[in-house]
Amino acid sequence: MRTHARRNWTALSSLAAVALLASGCSGTTESAEGSGVGEDITLTVATFNNFGYTDELLAEYTEANPHVTIKQQKAATAPDARTNLTTRLAAGGEGLADIEAIEIDWMPELSQLPDAFMDLAAPDVEGRWLPWKEAQGRTPDGTLIGYGTDIGPQAVCYREDLVEAAGLPSDPDAFAEFLGGEDATWDDYFAAGHEFVAESETPWFDSANATFHSMVNQVEAAYEDSESGEPMNLAENATIKTMFETVLTESADLSAGLSQWEGDWDSAFQNDGFATMLCPAWMTGPIEERAGGVDGWNIADVYPGGGGNWGGSFLTVPATGEHTEEARKLAAWLTDPEQQIKAFEAAGTFPSQTEAQGSQVLADSKNEFFNDAPTGKIFSARAVALNDAPVAFRGENYFTIHSAVQDGITRVDVDGSQSIDDSWSGVLTAFSELGF
Repeated sequence: MRTHARRNWTALSSLAAVALLASGCSGTTESAEGSGVGEDITLTVATFNNFGYTDELLAEYTEANPHVTIKQQKAATAPDARTNLTTRLAAGGEGLADIEAIEIDWMPELSQLPDAFMDLAAPDVEGRWLPWKEAQGRTPDGTLIGYGTDIGPQAVCYREDLVEAAGLPSDPDAFAEFLGGEDATWDDYFAAGHEFVAESETPWFDSANATFHSMVNQVEAAYEDSESGEPMNLAENATIKTMFETVLTESADLSAGLSQWEGDWDSAFQNDGFATMLCPAWMTGPIEERAGGVDGWNIADVYPGGGGNWGGSFLTVPATGEHTEEARKLAAWLTDPEQQIKAFEAAGTFPSQTEAQGSQVLADSKNEFFNDAPTGKIFSARAVALNDAPVAFRGENYFTIHSAVQDGITRVDVDGSQSIDDSWSGVLTAFSELGF
């Protein structure tokens, strides 16, 4: 589902240790797959934020499969879920859920451990997903370990009322043109922000890190060579350095200086804390959760720099599970077209399945909270825009390097403890300490 790359995440403490675990796990798979179908069992599903797996949806599965009881273990944030997953993997797999959701930014790292997860290839799921989405769920040797849940085509969510109060074009079509229309660029987005803050006391966007992350998502190979997978020298990475400096320079006037998923960010939704957010489809759910009772949110069918994809997750089945085949069947059901549409309607998670993306139900979907914005139409258009955008390459060290850079952005935008130049020097120091 969604990606919330946040600073200070604990990288896998030892990939080698986990690899050792994975080797040990592999011996349990065969016996686990033998759990009897029809036996009364409980399946646990570990997710984070909001996958759209409502109690009603899960009850549908139990109604059709009375021997299966489902318990969803929903972590408050993606970082919490990642820490739980990696800690339990490193500890031998004990305590892992039968189905573990993995966010796209973690997948390259965890896909180095194919034996830790069940091979999910099966005739009933062949050809389901967008090719690039399915490829992201495979290990380097091609084993399918993750069923794609959603993708994250991005639009711009915004406070129509605050924009109108600033005397600027505010209805969705006019606002999209104000941001540059079909040819919108990041410079257009920042320039629009300067016009806004000149007429308002409200910051233009919520977070420099969110803006930077969205820009990085449009880079074909941000930190690692797409052919070899080897980390590139960050000190010589002009693309990343320029983005780092640009975002932080613009943020001095435009950013609310918040860290997404932290308490201050949550509170800002109730206090007119910012006017716009770069908005993958799944973000509509978290916005509504935090901005309940606040009128004025809308969505513009526009995005700086063309198409952008932020996030999209996978359902995996740890090999140490007691009911791996039953878990695979549930994961397949949760990611089939009908359930992906229901998840979109519940939480805004945009389908990763080709059949679901062609659904008339999806095309007709609207979101009452966002002033009845035609979310199915908007995010379908943003998904189409991805066809002209590169599929961002992420190697096994993407998460660690990206986190080091985001820590540097936080020191300037949130903490205010360093200048841009000093913080970039700190980023390079942190990168060198990674030992590549």
